Amino acid sequence: MTATHEVTNQVPLPYGHDTAADPALLAALHRAGAGWAEPELRALGRLAGSEQAAEWGRLANENPPVLRTHDRFGHRIDEVEFHPYWHELMRTAVGHGLHAAPWRDDRPGAHTARAAKFFVWGQVEAGHTCPVSMTYAAVPALRATPALAAEFEPLLAATEYDFGLREPHGKRGLIAGMSMTEKQGGSDVRTNTTTAVPHPDGGYRLTGHKWFTSAPMSDLFLTLAQAPGGLSCFLLPRVLPDGTRNRLRLQRLKDKLGNKSNASAEIEYDEAYGLLVGEEGRGVRTIIEMVNTTRLDCTIGAASGMRLGATRAVQHALHRRAFGRALVDQPLMRNVLADLVVESEAATTVAMRLARATDAALAGDEQEALVRRLGLAVAKYWVCKRGPAHAAEALECLGGNGYVEESGMPRLYREAPLVSIWEGSGNVAALDALRAMAKHPESVDALLGELDAAAGADRRLDAAVAALRKQLTDLDLLEYRARRLVEAMALAFQGALLVRYGDPAVADAFCASRLGGDHGAAFGTLPPGPDVAAIIDRARPVPAA
Repeated sequence: MTATHEVTNQVPLPYGHDTAADPALLAALHRAGAGWAEPELRALGRLAGSEQAAEWGRLANENPPVLRTHDRFGHRIDEVEFHPYWHELMRTAVGHGLHAAPWRDDRPGAHTARAAKFFVWGQVEAGHTCPVSMTYAAVPALRATPALAAEFEPLLAATEYDFGLREPHGKRGLIAGMSMTEKQGGSDVRTNTTTAVPHPDGGYRLTGHKWFTSAPMSDLFLTLAQAPGGLSCFLLPRVLPDGTRNRLRLQRLKDKLGNKSNASAEIEYDEAYGLLVGEEGRGVRTIIEMVNTTRLDCTIGAASGMRLGATRAVQHALHRRAFGRALVDQPLMRNVLADLVVESEAATTVAMRLARATDAALAGDEQEALVRRLGLAVAKYWVCKRGPAHAAEALECLGGNGYVEESGMPRLYREAPLVSIWEGSGNVAALDALRAMAKHPESVDALLGELDAAAGADRRLDAAVAALRKQLTDLDLLEYRARRLVEAMALAFQGALLVRYGDPAVADAFCASRLGGDHGAAFGTLPPGPDVAAIIDRARPVPAA
């Protein structure tokens, strides 16, 4: 029989690479004084680039979590079952301190080091990074009540993953979730109707329904409810000190577009036991630091996805031939690939800059705290908004091979919109930037200071900053124009960072296209001039040593 299935001109499997061999990421790590973390980061990068880790991610998504509300005898159990490889992903993330460990690490750049590891490991599988991020973000909120922080922070920061429903103090490590939104309000949490009634034992009893609860299998949850003094923040354990289950009823798991490996649930509180965090009536202020911290992770997550898409597209183009030569040698494909890499490095650079601002702000630097406050809202809006288009273009670089599940690109594409919705969709993030500018006008000066540090280095950047300053003085229809203003701020911020710290070829291409206006509406429309070969080489996969 004639052989009809001899396989030629196909691309090697994308394994055996060091995912942490990312020049923009490593440069940012060292700028923050966190070079001490590079050996561990590179070890994690080699694991992230392995076929074993890819299998963990694939099977965790192909076998999503299952809700078990009752056992076979009819007892209410409210447990979520996961594929074993989900636990491997979580065990690795927690073991490397991607969760709350940096809060108890006084080394310089601890949060930047954690951000770099989150960026690298998230390229394996994004779903499990939700509970990792929630746990990271829970600590600053808990610190509003020092006694609660002292009680739970050591267990939240422990680098042991200890899955299972048990009393928190009997576990080696804890994972935290968050439960804020309700059916009638969504992001408008002040319309929440869940009630919290003080109890003689010093706690509260919560009753109500939560429309979205992140990571319902967690040990602890931060939630909002209406107490006698107004909307307040509460900490709810899954298991009470006497070993009984708290009255948190899992109603169903959400059937989502992507993020299939991770459980998101609707929950009923039936006089559930909770502890007040912060003061009554100040729930939004208490939990806002948790929200801001998860917004940093949204930005890192979007940048992580872009890096994965860019490297996969470049790897395919290096090995695939069409019309007599490798795709990577075709001029139009080179334009597309370079454009994807430029977007990826701009996202990485601004995400890591905000991680560095987090380290500095926690050390008491008020100027960096202002950069972080406004910069997070700006970057959350723009970087996360760019993710879906970037994923779609990266997938298209693989053609039909990218459209099939085995490539992993459909999962990347389905995942991309989440971080733009999570912790406030586009409008919420843009309006939060306006809120930060109004409540902390000095934050505008702080961010402009970042732009001024690059003054004179690129005429296109200078022109963009001048135009932005003009926009900032125009208060007419400000809310209506919020997206345009925040986009301009984000692009100028990215441009300034790339001009100061980035690869010259990447900075030149970014300023020409994103700031100079020499760019079309689609990726792959860079103007002539930038060194596209040098840009593409920055996303060439590096074999694991």
